[in-house]
Order: sequence, then structure tokens, then C-alpha cells
Amino acid sequence: MPFQQGSARTRQRTVLLVGMVVLLAALVLAVVLASVLTPRKQEVGSQMLKWKDRGTTKNLQEVILGRCYSYVMARYPELGDKDCLKIWESLKHAFIYKNPCNITSEDYQPLMELASHPIPCNQSLFWSKTNDLVHRYTKSNKNFLTLEDTLLGYMADRVSWCGDPSAPGINYESCPKRSECESNPSSVFWKMASKMFAEAACGVVQVMLNGSIEAGAFRNSSIFGSIEIFNLNPDKVSAVHIWLMHDIDGPQSESCSGHSIKRLKSILEERNFKITCEDNYRPVQLLQCVHNPDHTDCRLCTTTT
Repeated sequence: MPFQQGSARTRQRTVLLVGMVVLLAALVLAVVLASVLTPRKQEVGSQMLKWKDRGTTKNLQEVILGRCYSYVMARYPELGDKDCLKIWESLKHAFIYKNPCNITSEDYQPLMELASHPIPCNQSLFWSKTNDLVHRYTKSNKNFLTLEDTLLGYMADRVSWCGDPSAPGINYESCPKRSECESNPSSVFWKMASKMFAEAACGVVQVMLNGSIEAGAFRNSSIFGSIEIFNLNPDKVSAVHIWLMHDIDGPQSESCSGHSIKRLKSILEERNFKITCEDNYRPVQLLQCVHNPDHTDCRLCTTTT
């Protein structure tokens, strides 16, 4: 009996020892696997954050605050009650530490409310594919305002930003393009700002389009064609004036009787707007002539023999 009891104890110790060895081996294997797999996960994660568009503008806070103070203190002092610090904080909270492909209109709503301001009637100027020309015009004629001439647009013009779920919460290397994901910080912001700009328009509004584009001056997919035109209020807007500009010495792909302008007129007529269209609106064309003074289109008068 003592011998049998001793044998039983020996077997128990052996089984216990083997179990401990197996457990230890499993722990070692788990540690090894973790050390091997973790870098791979990090590598995949870093690859996912490499977007195709430029990253967040360096010193974004200083840029936004500087533009805000310049706008409300120097350019439009009647808006001096705007709180630029709150506006910056609202913008930051809209995207920081967030997935840059999962931004919503709710993220920007506080910012829109803080930075909004009235647009005088007859001064709203919309545009598509005329970025440089239209803003040269509003700089020389203060009676018109584009979206980029409002506080929201002025702060955000040519600036980029996007978040990252990991620290520091902002991606300075790259941000997603619209083609990569539509709900990115830039696209959502400009859609909301454009909608608000159109809703605020009253009286006669203007739109400057590019008649030298082969595909057509009016595009349904543009911000103007997909958002702004449908948020103009027929009860507030009395007429829409189309300025169809052609590049000096460039192709004249479309006139006011062109196919895409007819499509635009049809959309506006269905919404009960009065419409006029003018090829090469002269005050704007004179700005083009600054760089092409000898061109035949730039002569103020013609001489006859």
C-alpha cells in the first residue's frame, strides 16, 4: 500500500509538471506571436492613413485665428462680436481624433451657427470653374461677395484639415480626397457652407461660369449645380444673372445659347426664377484684359478707315 501511494503521488507530480511545462510553452508562444504580429498590424494601419490629398495645414490654429480676427476686426468691423476662439474650437472639435471618412453635417453645425452672418441683397456671386477670375473681380468690386468672401469661406480658403483616431488626433501628412471617401472633412464643410451661402442669398444673384470648358460651362455635379442652385429661395431671389466668361485668346466652347446653359436655364425656370445670360460680361472681361491689353477683345473701341 505505501508503495502504491508513492507511485500515485509520483504520477500526480509528473502530470502537474507536464501541465506547467505545457502552460509555460503556450505563454512563450503567445508572446512570440504577439511580437511578430503587432508590427504587421501597425504597418497595415499606417498604410491605411496614407491618403491622396495634402495633409492638415501646418499651424492651422494660428492660420484660422489670424484670418478670423482679420476679417471681423479689419475687413468687416460690424462683425466684431464674433468670438474667433470659439469658432476655432468648434472647427477643431468637428474633426480632431475622428475618422476622416466619417464626418457628418452634425459635426460642423456648431461652427456654421457661430460663423454665419447676413449677406446683403443683390451681392451674392456664385461661380464654377472661374476661381481665379471671380475672386479678382470681388477684390476690385466690393459690391459682390462669393462664398470665399464670407467669414467661413475666408477662413477655410485653400486650407486643409483632417483628423486621426490616434494621437495627436490630427493628420498632418495626408487627408482623403473626395474620390477616396465622400464624407471627408473638406467635402462636408464646403457642402454645408455652400448650402448656407445659397440660402442666405436675396434679390438678384449672379453666377460666373467658364465658357471655354469643352465639357460645358454648367455641370450638374459641381457644387453650384448640385447644392447651391437648389438652395436658392425663389421667395427671396428675384432673378439669376449668368455671366458666361471665355478665356482671352482661349476656346469659346459655349455661349449663352449652348447646351449646358440651356440645361441650367431649364432648372432655374422650373424653380420660377427670372434668368438673364450675358457672354463675356464687360466689367469682368476688362480684368482679363489687364494681362492681355493688346488683344482684339480688349479694345475699348475700333477705328474705321
